[in-house]
Amino acid sequence: QVQLVESGGGLVQAGGSLRLSCVASGGTFSGYTMAWFRQAPGKERQFVAAIKWGTGTTDYADSVKGRFTISRDNAKNTVYLEMNSLKPEDTAVYYCARNLRKYYWGTLDVADFGSWGQGTQVTVSS
Repeated sequence: QVQLVESGGGLVQAGGSLRLSCVASGGTFSGYTMAWFRQAPGKERQFVAAIKWGTGTTDYADSVKGRFTISRDNAKNTVYLEMNSLKPEDTAVYYCARNLRKYYWGTLDVADFGSWGQGTQVTVSS
């Protein structure tokens, strides 16, 4: 059973940057699509970004395109989320997740991911 641990969250002013990290242990990391989701208070968890296992193919929610960058280091079992030009509406708990199926790149809904971290809080002040 893979464990995912996120870090790097914090409080930042609008326009600032943060870099989130997610380290996987106890299970397979390579061969799986990894993703970041976020959940604001009173709202459903929503997709932010995903990265394919080998080629580095990525996908982003429209709300973060051009501002966020997802990357991964398979040697370190780590996936990153570089967040720039942060806005107050980016405030949420950010979760790292591993896809349910190996070698799968398709829909990127919450239900497609079976392993989750505990989350890291990102707060953007105006």
